[in-house]
Order: sequence, then structure tokens, then C-alpha cells
Amino acid sequence: MSALEKQLHLGRLPPRPPLPGGGGQSGSKMRMGFSLSKVEGGPTPSRFCVGITDGLCGTEQNLIISAAIINRIQCRIVALDLRGHGETKVRNPEDLSAETMSKDVGNVVEALYGDLPPPIMLIGHSMGGAIAVHTAVANLVPSLLGLCMIDVVEGTAMDALNSMQNFLRSRPKTFTSLENAIEWSVKSGQIRNLESARVSMVGQVKQCEGTASPECPKAIVEGIIEEEEEEDEEDEEGGGSVNKRKKEDDTETKKEHLYTWRIELAKTEKYWDGWFRGLSNLFLSCPTPKLLLLAGVDRLDKDLTIGQMQGKFQMQVLPQCGHAVHEDAPDKVAEAVATFLIRHRFTEPIGGFQCVFPAC
Repeated sequence: MSALEKQLHLGRLPPRPPLPGGGGQSGSKMRMGFSLSKVEGGPTPSRFCVGITDGLCGTEQNLIISAAIINRIQCRIVALDLRGHGETKVRNPEDLSAETMSKDVGNVVEALYGDLPPPIMLIGHSMGGAIAVHTAVANLVPSLLGLCMIDVVEGTAMDALNSMQNFLRSRPKTFTSLENAIEWSVKSGQIRNLESARVSMVGQVKQCEGTASPECPKAIVEGIIEEEEEEDEEDEEGGGSVNKRKKEDDTETKKEHLYTWRIELAKTEKYWDGWFRGLSNLFLSCPTPKLLLLAGVDRLDKDLTIGQMQGKFQMQVLPQCGHAVHEDAPDKVAEAVATFLIRHRFTEPIGGFQCVFPAC
């Protein structure tokens, strides 16, 4: 990991001096309440901009891929926390419809650059990829030059929605510490890269301050206490009074230092269909150059398979990755994105980066 990547992995610190190699990163909150991470790489200021929209849980993940990209090409990166994500604070944060969030992206670009925005490529993972496509189709970023979706396909996404609630119920509702959350993310296979997990889980969970904390629902704490009581009863039957006292102490610790998910995904169910239905044809209809990065070729649906055979977009499969492709293999994703941008002459390489074009 380079010194630049380590710097960016520190998260939302105040603006700092330029980083090695001409890169710099700062975090800021716009007047409208959106939290941004702005990064610039290269020996001279670049007008070309890469805009990154996060997935449903993603916030800090943007810093991982941002750091990898600006080591390879001359560009500026604006990574946006969508409404309901990270440090973004807006009215009606529960409105996560595709129409609303795509308008948010357009409004942020307008607020940043006014009537003369720079050439922009939108990149999004999972739900963020869907929002990038909806933004492009609605022509909300008039200077859009390119579009990249990371591991999101209409067919597989719609199939996965049927079992999504079961998956959410199987996840831990709370964690005893941030380290515990990181450990779970790796052991469960949600993230396969430990370094990435240490960065991204910071943005996916939030700390609860005791049972009365507004950020930690009382029902969650009560549920944990009930589970502990049930285990205590079993211990009593087996003569485990020592274990009972120990668990009571553990319960007090958990009530004070619990971490819970930042976003209650189950409550967003009414928006799922709107994000993904018709996504493949919307993606294919975008007139700009397009890149699709997948964890497996089996994720392609019929429409994208036909479109790929017709050469309507560039596809690259990154094996041995899970759904969080850009976290499991940030360097490979950055290499694919950088090569795509250089191939289309949107920007120039830096640091001796050599394009590696995917084989047929």
C-alpha cells in the first residue's frame, strides 16, 4: 500500500497539505448538506473529473478506490455520500428513490461547477451504479463522458431481492466494538480484503451511547438483554452461576459500547424495485462509453449478454472477488478504470502507469 493510499484511508480529517505525487484529499460538507471527499492527483491540476456514488452501505469505500485511481491517472475525484449515507444531512433522508438520488447527484455537480462543469465520468457500485445510470439517462450531468457500473446487473439484482430480507435478518444487529464489526465483515465474506474492511466498516456502523441513545433503538438493546437472559437460564440449569455473573458484566459493557448499522436496510425495501428494474436497458441506452466490472461472468443477464456481444460496452470480469469488487481488489478495479479512461483519451497516465487491456 502506498503512502498516498494510507493517507486517504485515514478518513474524514480536516483538509490537509498536498500528498506525495501531487495528490491531495479533503473532506467537506456542501451548503445543501451533502458530504464530499475531493481528491486530486497528478503534477498539474486536471479538469477531468471522476464522480463516485456509493452503494447502499458504502461511504468510506469511496476512499479506497479513489486512492488507487489517482495513483494511475491525472484527474480529480469527487466521492459523494448519497442521502442517508455517511455524514450527509438533508431533509427527508429516508427518500431513497432513484429519481430523488439521481437529482441529488445532478444538483451536487451544479453546485460544485455551475453552468460549466468539467468532463465527468460517473462510477457506482451496486445501488450506486444504478443511481449513476439513472443520472446519465435523465441527462442530469450534461458534461458526462463515461459511465461505469461495478457488479450490478438487473437480472441478478432482481433475483437477489427475493431473499434480501432473509439475509438482513441473518446479519448481527449490533457489534461489541468496531474491531468486532471488521472481523465479522471478513469472516462472513462480505469483504475479502482486511485492509479494505478496516476502512469501509467505519462508515457502515455507528456507535450507540447507552440504552437511551437516539442512535441506538431501545428494542435492539432489549433484544440483547433477552438473549442473555435466555442463555443465563440455560447456565443455571447446568450450574453455571459464574458464567451468569460474567455475562451480566458483558451485557453492561455492550449496553455502553454497542455499534449498530448506520442504515436500516430493511426500511429501504420499497425503493429496491425502482433502483434495478429496467436497469440493463437503461445502461445500454446511454450514448457515452460504458464499462461494466463484474465479479463473475455468470452475473450477466440476457439483455447485457446481447449488448456485450454487440460491443455496446466494455466488460471486465475480476475473479476471486465478492460483491464488493472495489474493496476486495481496489488495485485491479483502479487499473481497469484507468485503462478505460486512457483508451478513450479522457485523461493521461501518471507515475509510469502502463495500460493493460483485457483479453478477448
